[in-house]
Amino acid sequence: MTEKTHKSDVAFIEALAKLLRENDLTELSVKREYGEDDSLDVRVSRSIPAPVAAPAPAPFAAPAAPAAPAAPAAPAAGGERAEDPADHPGAVTSPMVGTVYLSPEPGTPPFVKIGDRVSEGQPLLIVEAMKTMNQIPALKAGTVKRILIEDGTPVEFGAPLMIIE
Repeated sequence: MTEKTHKSDVAFIEALAKLLRENDLTELSVKREYGEDDSLDVRVSRSIPAPVAAPAPAPFAAPAAPAAPAAPAAPAAGGERAEDPADHPGAVTSPMVGTVYLSPEPGTPPFVKIGDRVSEGQPLLIVEAMKTMNQIPALKAGTVKRILIEDGTPVEFGAPLMIIE
């Protein structure tokens, strides 16, 4: 790259940064072609101011609420209600933020149901994260006592999904 191209690239990037600020954008990505084997890929981004970023966790926090209504149905069978399901020694928690699916494909039976015996390593459910389907295996053998989430529910990292005893 020549010195002239370098200076024009710096001016180009500065112009992109200015465009980012003036239009209240958070990210801008551009590919500049110079020739067949010569191009410049530029991604300019900035952090979102705190007042705008604060509401962002709310969509993830709100879906966690549907997990709570699913829990009261199970205590009738198990008799436990006082403790947090995430603290239970048999809790299967989400290893990532994503969307939970209880069956391998839409319209097929779920991986497991309450009362099913599972072996260590057996798939329990899927957590979709960034268009990738991640099977979540049982960490130990046991019986599925509670399913704390519904199919298609968004979950946070560490959210309790099932109880296996």
